[in-house]
Amino acid sequence: MVSSGLPRDIVLLVDDSPDALGFLTDALEQSGFSVLIATSGAAALNIVDRITPDLVLLDAVMPSMDGFETCRRLKANPAVAQIPVIFMTGLSETEHIVHALESGGVDYLTKPINIDELRARIRVHLSNARSAQSAR
Repeated sequence: MVSSGLPRDIVLLVDDSPDALGFLTDALEQSGFSVLIATSGAAALNIVDRITPDLVLLDAVMPSMDGFETCRRLKANPAVAQIPVIFMTGLSETEHIVHALESGGVDYLTKPINIDELRARIRVHLSNARSAQSAR
């Protein structure tokens, strides 16, 4: 799907569910993305210290540090604060969606994830992030 001459966008996928990680990694790689995997918020923060992804897909509900706190910490780091974060979770109540957006997320998908919808949202947010970056 992606021309071999172009660099692949890097998506950091953060989820504590092996099934979700496998399913989403396969779908994203087939869509032409390079995928980095973290199984916890702390692991995600360690990865972004070394590699800057183009977008973060973040589960809201994880043990130890939840996705909301992980997102706040990402947004507090000036080196990666502009990277779009899309939350994905089984939580669908308005209070959780508001909490995710207030934590710094740009979008929110409820599980089970529809891959076509996810791809479309990723493309929109990557395009918006590039436009914002070039404006800066």
